[in-house]
Amino acid sequence: MSIQSCNIMPKNISKDELKQTVNQYVIIDVREPDEMPNGIIENSQNMPLGLVIRNAKKRNIEELKDKKICVYCASGYRGSIAADELVKAGFSAVNLEGGYATWIA
Repeated sequence: MSIQSCNIMPKNISKDELKQTVNQYVIIDVREPDEMPNGIIENSQNMPLGLVIRNAKKRNIEELKDKKICVYCASGYRGSIAADELVKAGFSAVNLEGGYATWIA
């Protein structure tokens, strides 16, 4: 017997796919501010994971509902959580597979 999930899972986007379509996304870096010296994806905005979740639940980022969002963190874990929370809140969000570590590799 298979178990079906009613949750919509966020999709991952590869580094190569994001590089080809980066201008189609609002890029959100969900790392903490002290991680920024390690580098960022150009034109991304920093919104740590906890803040992403709070902003989505409190409807503080509704202006992003009609945009495509790509989130990333250092390795992909926090980005996956952020994308999941955003999708649950009705946003169109994907996670950069492998996070920033993959982006710079």
